[in-house]
Amino acid sequence: MGVRNQRRRLEDLQRRLGAARESLGVLEEQVAVWSEALDDARIRALVSETPLQARAYDELSRQVAIANAEMRRRSVEVRSLVGERDELLREWTPKDDNG
Repeated sequence: MGVRNQRRRLEDLQRRLGAARESLGVLEEQVAVWSEALDDARIRALVSETPLQARAYDELSRQVAIANAEMRRRSVEVRSLVGERDELLREWTPKDDNG
């Protein structure tokens, strides 16, 4: 692979990795907030013992489970991109700084 292609591919990987990390960070913050809301909903459902509160808890619980699964998927994506980038850097053989 030519130096220019290596550089272009590395830049693309870095861009994708940055976006994936940012997306994962946002999702982690959302899950933290939703998890707190889930704890509150669980307590409300236990105290009120109404079907409405139980349904609200169940719905939020599903939402948090889906968000956690997406967070795991994005973590795998970040690790994959890091591995791909590291492999490309191991192969990196620039001739000079101008490519």
